Amino acid sequence: MREEKILYFDIMSGISGDMTLATLLNLGIPKEIFLEELDKLNLNSEFKIEINDKFENGIKGTNVNVIVNEGHVHRNLIDIYEIIDNSTLNDKIKQNAKDIFMEVAKAEAKVHGTSIDKIHFHEVGAMDSIIDIVGSCILLDLLCVDKIYATKVPLGSGFVKCAHGIIPVPAPAVVEILKGVPVKFNNVTGECTTPTGAAIIKTICNKFVDQIDFETKQIGYGIGDKKFETPNILRTFVGVKKNKI
Repeated sequence: MREEKILYFDIMSGISGDMTLATLLNLGIPKEIFLEELDKLNLNSEFKIEINDKFENGIKGTNVNVIVNEGHVHRNLIDIYEIIDNSTLNDKIKQNAKDIFMEVAKAEAKVHGTSIDKIHFHEVGAMDSIIDIVGSCILLDLLCVDKIYATKVPLGSGFVKCAHGIIPVPAPAVVEILKGVPVKFNNVTGECTTPTGAAIIKTICNKFVDQIDFETKQIGYGIGDKKFETPNILRTFVGVKKNKI
């Protein structure tokens, strides 16, 4: 028998960039090691990151808040790739981060009827989303798992305000990103899955399954800031699956 180390995303209420960071950090990766890797982006003067314990309905987890020092900056894909390529992160982290941003760029271009090179990222191009995406790729690299699985992705309902005005939930970019991904319409009122969260899980996940057999070793809880009808928690499991050779 061969043991396979897996990471499983239990997406109960939705997924966002900051909650992905939070749940992966809650799996036990030392904050100091994560921040040391994040320093390799060479953007320290442009943001600070707060990592704190938080409780949701009595469950203790991690909450991450990225505080940006810049104004409202519009970046295109080339600008973001340049930031990533100029870092001293390893090649795997760089490629994963660029792949995630490409998913967002393709979706935004389709939704707005333009080309990828002409898309200017608004919320998604902001510094906090760069930290969410690159930071998540750093943590995934540090976890050293063999496979990543996830449940169906909940979409939420209602309306949300963005740079373009009031738009329906799930946001058009989220729907576009999650083409080909198993999703479910849940009773959460509000944006529970963001474009950043959708792009991360689509890019990194090897397979979407609601049932899987494995032996749990660690459990992570990422707590969000929004209040929904259900607990705003993104739960992850690290475990081993035994496969016949």
